[in-house]
Amino acid sequence: MYKRRWYDKYIDASETIDLLKNLEEEQQKLIADDVTNIANSIKTYHKEKETIPLSIGLQRVFGLYNRGKSRRWYDKTAEINKAILNISTLPEQDYVNIMEGLHAVLRP
Repeated sequence: MYKRRWYDKYIDASETIDLLKNLEEEQQKLIADDVTNIANSIKTYHKEKETIPLSIGLQRVFGLYNRGKSRRWYDKTAEINKAILNISTLPEQDYVNIMEGLHAVLRP
């Protein structure tokens, strides 16, 4: 299977995005606000430790570039878009940890 999106690299991340899509908009916004807060805390931690990687990867950069086209379902809601953008720029292991945690909470 061809993986087009940066989050498709990990099955939990891809499934989590699909689970989020199927929630009511109010639930999506609440989760998005929490994810944004977590991502900002992680970024602050990395700034203090000065361990931010030099590259976030070609797929993520391409996703950021294409985000202005608003073709994805999560581009339509500001809170969700902000959360996805925030986690997409985290170091890969931090992003994976967030997505695995969300997946564990959201899966039926």
